[in-house]
Amino acid sequence: MFIQLLLIVSAYLIGSVPFGYLLARLFKRIDIREFGSHNIGATNVLRVVGPFPAVLTLLFDIGKGAIVVLLTKRYFPSFTLLPIIVGICAICGHNFSIFLKGRGGKGVATGFGVLLGLVPIVALLTFLVWLFVVLISRYISLASLVGALAFPIFLWIKEENISLIGLGILVFILVVIRHRENIKRLIKKTEPKIIIKGSGLNI
Repeated sequence: MFIQLLLIVSAYLIGSVPFGYLLARLFKRIDIREFGSHNIGATNVLRVVGPFPAVLTLLFDIGKGAIVVLLTKRYFPSFTLLPIIVGICAICGHNFSIFLKGRGGKGVATGFGVLLGLVPIVALLTFLVWLFVVLISRYISLASLVGALAFPIFLWIKEENISLIGLGILVFILVVIRHRENIKRLIKKTEPKIIIKGSGLNI
């Protein structure tokens, strides 16, 4: 029991590592929370710092969600609920980082990493939905919201267990909460779009 509790706490701490904040400090010596959307996620890092730090942020944020789930599944295969609990803790760590005094990101990339570790096929389907909405609407925030909604729906269609569906619903709720300002801007039509040109990607 102690080891499982330690693992849960560790998942929160790993999820709390603010890679976007750290990479912005490393590459541009700034506090990313004071620029752009004030978020520590890859989208804001792309706007403020650049594409390479943004890609690193995205990969690290996905990775920290996936690795805690995969390690839990590997070393505690008989505890079917533990990977889900650990995944939730990693997402909460990212959203409410102890290292940033309770501030954090929006949980999309880390949530996707958790999903990859738990149900890879659903993760792929969710990513395809996200990509489709991005290409059609040019809104990353809208794509994230729709992808988060698609997550529990795909789990239900695949007849996954109730615990996984519950995780999907919880992730969707967290994503909506963290995207409150984006939702307001979407309604007002002031949310910035991505622009894909021959020379690259602008946000």
